[in-house]
Amino acid sequence: MKLNDVLERGQEAMRPPVSGQVVGVSGLTVWVEGARSAIGDVVEISTKGKRLPAQVVGVSEDRLACMPLGEMTGIAPGVLAEATNAPLRVPIGQGLLGRVIDALGTPIDEAGPLPAMPLTATDNRPPDPLKRKRIDEQLHLGIRAIDTLVPIGKGQRVGIFAGSGVGKSTLMSMMARNTSADVVVVGLVGERGREVREFIENDLGEEGLAKSVVVVATSDMPPMVRLQATFTATRIAEHFRDRGSNVLLFLDSITRTMTAQREVGLSAGEPPASRAYPPSAFAMLPRLLERAGASEHGSITGIYTVLVEGDDLQDPVADSARSILDGHLVLDRNLATSNHYPAIDVLNSVSRVAPAISSPDLDLQVATVKRLLAAYRDAQVLIEVGAYVPGTNSDVDTAVRLLPQLNEFLRQSTSETPSLEESQRQLADLVGAA
Repeated sequence: MKLNDVLERGQEAMRPPVSGQVVGVSGLTVWVEGARSAIGDVVEISTKGKRLPAQVVGVSEDRLACMPLGEMTGIAPGVLAEATNAPLRVPIGQGLLGRVIDALGTPIDEAGPLPAMPLTATDNRPPDPLKRKRIDEQLHLGIRAIDTLVPIGKGQRVGIFAGSGVGKSTLMSMMARNTSADVVVVGLVGERGREVREFIENDLGEEGLAKSVVVVATSDMPPMVRLQATFTATRIAEHFRDRGSNVLLFLDSITRTMTAQREVGLSAGEPPASRAYPPSAFAMLPRLLERAGASEHGSITGIYTVLVEGDDLQDPVADSARSILDGHLVLDRNLATSNHYPAIDVLNSVSRVAPAISSPDLDLQVATVKRLLAAYRDAQVLIEVGAYVPGTNSDVDTAVRLLPQLNEFLRQSTSETPSLEESQRQLADLVGAA
C-alpha cells in the first residue's frame, strides 16, 4: 500500500463523525441536512435498526443528495444520517479467487465468509500514460475467428457490439473459459437473475471459476448498486494487475452501467442530454475504460459488451465507447438467425493493435480471407438470384468455391477449445486452398 493512501486513511479515521437527518426523499434521491460530506463519500442512514449506506452524489448549500446502496424502504424524514467522511470500501485480495460477490463485496455464493482482506476504495486513477507498457503480445481467447482475424493483445480494451439475443453473453463465456489469462474478473451488471447461476455453473464451470472473481448486480437492484458493481469489478482487476498478473476483465454490460448512471444523474437533478443521458454519464465512461490496459506491472485486457438499440451502431453509448476503446467486435443478427455462431462480422470488426501483435505472414493471410469475404458480400445478391456469371471476378469465384470452408472456419461450438497455434494453422491451410 502506498504511503499517501495510508496517510489519507489515517486522516479520515481521525475525523469525527457528523450526524444529520433525512429531510426528504425525491425519486431515488435522499436529502440529508446537518451532515457535511464530499462527493463520493458514504453516509449511513439508520432505518429499522439497520444502517443503510448511501453515496453522496450532489451537494446543495447545507444539503446532501444521497443515493442509497440498497432498498429505500423505511427511510422517512427525521431519520438519523451519519457522515463517515470516507468513500465506500470493499475487501480486495487473493481470497476473492473462486468467489461470487455483490457490488459491496459481500459473498453471495454460500461458500462461507471471505477470508480477512484489507478494505479498499473502488475509485482509482488510470495508469500513467507514459508508464503503460506497449501492447506487443497476443492474448489467446480460444475463439478461432478472433484469435486469427481480429487478434486481441494483452492490455487491449475491446467492445462487443450487438443487439439483444445475438450471442454476446455466450461469446463472453467462451472467452472466459478458454483464455490463457492468469485471472478472470467478470462483472455482471444489470443481468437477469436467471442467467447468473447458468453463467457460473454451465459456462465458467469449476475449473474456470477457480481462477475467476464474479461480481453480480442483477437488474432488480437499485441503480447505485448496479453502478458500484462496475467499479468494484474494475478495482479487483486492478489489484491483480498491480501484482503482475495478466487479467481478463469482462463487464456485461457498459450499456446497463450507463443506464444506471443516467438514473442516478437525472434523479440528482442533472439535465438530460443525448438520448436523455446526462453529462455525467459521458464523463464517467472514459474514466472507467481508461483504468483497464497495460501498466508497468501487469495488464488488464478489458472486454466490454455494448447493447446497441435496434442494432444501431451509431447509438450514443456505442459511438462514445467505440471512440475510446482499442477495437470492437460486431455481432451480426443475420448471421445469428442463420445459426452461424459466434455471429462475429469479421469485416466490420477491428483490432487497433493487430499490426503490433501479428506477423507479416499472418497479416497477409488475414487480408486474403477478408478480401474473399468482402468479394462474396458485394456479389451475394447477384449470386443468389443466379445473375452472376462465373469468371467475371476471380475473387468472387474463389470465395464461392471456398465458402463452405470459410463458414466452417468461422463457426465454433461452445465445446471447442482450439489453441492459438491450431487456429493459425487452420487459417494457413484455408488460405493455401485459395
